[in-house]
Amino acid sequence: MSDAIRVLFVCTHNSARSQMAEAFLRAMGGERFDVESAGTEPGSLHPMAIQAMAEAGIDISLHRSKSVDLFYRQPFDVVVTVCDEANEACPVFPNARRRLHWSLPDPSRATGTDDQRFAVFEAVRDAIRSHIEQELLTQGRQAA
Repeated sequence: MSDAIRVLFVCTHNSARSQMAEAFLRAMGGERFDVESAGTEPGSLHPMAIQAMAEAGIDISLHRSKSVDLFYRQPFDVVVTVCDEANEACPVFPNARRRLHWSLPDPSRATGTDDQRFAVFEAVRDAIRSHIEQELLTQGRQAA
């Protein structure tokens, strides 16, 4: 995979947004990408994130939250923060060639009924898919 574009998605808890982004890019980008995700304060995978991705045909039920500390010294072509908190708290990755920021709302903070809360997860999932298609997949090697 030495020719693969290395991408790290970062959010606060690595429980929803960054996990969904990692899964989408793995599924959509195939071997062109080497993908990881991590959190500045890792927590646990959110059940509604698992459900939203299952609805999109991708199983993330075995994913686990990881700390950005695991990846700090690794080389990445692109580091993508997917929430404002992580953008502010994310350490500088000295071996990253490029950094992107996608300001996505935290679906785990959604209120209302289960259906209303799940609709927020679906909307964030779809926004992530759109960012990946427009900013990473269509640019190919230029994403790095």
